[in-house]
Amino acid sequence: MNTHPYLRAFLAGVFVPTIILPGMLLLFLLVHYAMQPSFPVERGLVFPLALIPVTWGLWNVLWKASHASTHLSLGAHGAILPLLLLPAGTVIGTALGILQLGATRVTWFHAVQIPYAAIALLFAAVLAAYYLVWKYVVGFVNRTLEI
Repeated sequence: MNTHPYLRAFLAGVFVPTIILPGMLLLFLLVHYAMQPSFPVERGLVFPLALIPVTWGLWNVLWKASHASTHLSLGAHGAILPLLLLPAGTVIGTALGILQLGATRVTWFHAVQIPYAAIALLFAAVLAAYYLVWKYVVGFVNRTLEI
C-alpha cells in the first residue's frame, strides 16, 4: 500500500482520540446531568472535542514527513505534543473565560481552584501517557496501515 501515505498517517493519528473522546463525552453527560454543577462544563469541551483529534492526525503526518531526516522515535515525537497543547489550551481557556491564572493556582470556571504543583504533577503524568500511547497504540496503527 504505497498510495497516500500522509492520508493514512492522518487517519492513524486521529484513531486514538476518536476512540477516547466518546468516553469523555459520557463523563461530561454524567457530570452535567447527575451532579448538575453550577458552572458551564460544556464550555471546557470545545477544545478537546474539536481540536485534539485533528491535532493528533496532523502530528502523525508531521512525524511521517520528518522521520527520515530527524529519526525521532514515535513515542518521543508524541510526548512533545502536550508541550504544545498545554499553552494552546491555556490561551484558549483564558480567552474564553474558562481559566483564570493566579499567582499560586489556576481557577477553572470561577469555581475550581487547582494549585500549580498539582498541574505540574498531572502534566508529567500526561507526558508519560502520551509517550506510551504514541509508542504502542499509534505505532501499532501506523504499522497496520504500513506507514
